[in-house]
Amino acid sequence: MDSLNAAVPRSGADSSALHTPEAADFIVSCLEKIGIEYVFGVPGGAIEPLYNALARSGRRGGPRAVVARHEAGAAFMADGYARETGKIGVCIATSGPGTTNLITGVACAYDNGIPMLVITGQPPIHSFGKRALQESSCTGINTVGMLRHCTRYNSLVSHPEQLHIKLFNALMHASQMPMGPSHLSIPVDILRSAVPTGSQPHDFSLLLRTPSALVDLPAVEALQALLQRAQRPVFLVGDGCGEATAAILKLAHLVQAPFVTTPDGKGFVNPRHPGYRGVFGFGGHASAEALLRSEPDLLLAFGTGFGEFSSGGWSQSVLNSRLVHVDSSDENLMRSPMARLHVRGRILTVCEQLIERMAPHSLVTNVYPFRDRKAEQQDLDAMLDQPHKLRSDAAPIKPQRLMHELSRRCPPNTRFVADAGNSAAWAVHCLNPQDRRADPGSRARTTGPSLRSSLGERRRHASWLRVTMDFAPMGWAIGAAVGIASANHQCPVVCITGDGSYLMNGQEITVAAALGLPVLFVVLNDGALGMVKHGQRLAGAEPIGFELPQVDYAAIAHAMGIPGYVVRSPADLAALDIEAMLRWPGPTMLDVRIDGEEVPPMNLRMRTLGTGV
Repeated sequence: MDSLNAAVPRSGADSSALHTPEAADFIVSCLEKIGIEYVFGVPGGAIEPLYNALARSGRRGGPRAVVARHEAGAAFMADGYARETGKIGVCIATSGPGTTNLITGVACAYDNGIPMLVITGQPPIHSFGKRALQESSCTGINTVGMLRHCTRYNSLVSHPEQLHIKLFNALMHASQMPMGPSHLSIPVDILRSAVPTGSQPHDFSLLLRTPSALVDLPAVEALQALLQRAQRPVFLVGDGCGEATAAILKLAHLVQAPFVTTPDGKGFVNPRHPGYRGVFGFGGHASAEALLRSEPDLLLAFGTGFGEFSSGGWSQSVLNSRLVHVDSSDENLMRSPMARLHVRGRILTVCEQLIERMAPHSLVTNVYPFRDRKAEQQDLDAMLDQPHKLRSDAAPIKPQRLMHELSRRCPPNTRFVADAGNSAAWAVHCLNPQDRRADPGSRARTTGPSLRSSLGERRRHASWLRVTMDFAPMGWAIGAAVGIASANHQCPVVCITGDGSYLMNGQEITVAAALGLPVLFVVLNDGALGMVKHGQRLAGAEPIGFELPQVDYAAIAHAMGIPGYVVRSPADLAALDIEAMLRWPGPTMLDVRIDGEEVPPMNLRMRTLGTGV
């Protein structure tokens, strides 16, 4: 719809009938202007006008509604959509319990810096203070007050004339550093109100773009001098590096610096890159920890907030005076006061500047050699704890063997999403898919204006593995997988989740079925809250509260009209055509009865709780 004055037929009405645009239509039209395709949520009376507007929009090819089964699932879907597209994820809910159900997903997005627009309903303004049904204004259950603590912008729209400026503010706060959710609470009578005279849908797309030249040039010059003197530089790639990954690896190749990643940064790199030394932090590798403990004379950390899981429990191996912290987020930079140097700016631009300055006269003096490409699989195996279990034929199937088979048999463009707990630990430690992306370090050196096209546009969202580190709600991956699959129909999605997480949020699989999305749901079924069970054992605590009922998740999937299979052994898995499942226009369930006695790589978590070694 080019203009709010365009004629749109009412649902079920004659096509010649005209609809008078409402505030809800204005919102949807603005979302269309910035390229939003889907709005995730659950309908309700206080948000009905927005669903009416989405119905009209969907009929003409504009933004359409995706109905979740629970509002938290809707927020997780919007999170996954944002990570895949680099756009703002949008989720909506009715007033009262609809809004409170959203809060966990919104808080997760806030803690992980995910751009999100959250729109919630309210009863009519004239009913405020009268105990209206599900009132959640300041005179009821104050959801605006609740969401203040996990949003970048948070406001009640009390007059139609406020809508355009508050929507503009919400979108800007969500998409600019530090990114995160913005919340608008809109009473139903405001949503139904006529659009103020002269208002048109706004195209905010240029303002929502990140300027490429925002960088602290004196700090870049200081970093250049440090790099030219360094003999043992090491790079750390964090979760904020997506668009800059190719440039970071090109710079690493230029100075022959080996690199490690944070757990949530692993998906941005090819694990077969000759400079890769593994993951540092939760679920990580001894090889990465050994490299950082070897006291490199310069450690460049890109795009990380140094949370518990990404800093090795705030290890002095990274948080020391040899650290240079490069980030566009002031909040991230504030977490490394001990660093030798802070370089504030867009990471891609910082790396481009360094490559352009250093490439013509680079002399490699690094004492850390890159690995030999010919031995890449042996090198990957050597990084792991007990690598022989990758190929174990034991039944029940070892989780290590499951991760190895998923790595080997899923197409190279597969998106993996791993849930909180054991699922993330095993995925971070063992998943090493065949990533066929070109090695940026092998390309001809390029400087000047053509550098960006040489490296390709690697945006923040371009990751083959998504995990959530800081807030880490159980069941996040289930909704996120649906959001990713709805955003990108070219790439299959594999959701690795636990039986505990699936019992919380597994109903969202029916959304994938309704939309025909090729998502493979892999449930690690050991009849337990695995991280709780193993944590209690490792700590010598009381064994309590970890047991789950024995459930046939494949049978549940069948009851929903979804193909499901039980996997008890490597032979069962070998009999399945994984690639065919990922081409199937709909979800598939793998109920994998894993060996629950295998202890996940969780020593970091035990140490930070004060119960590990």
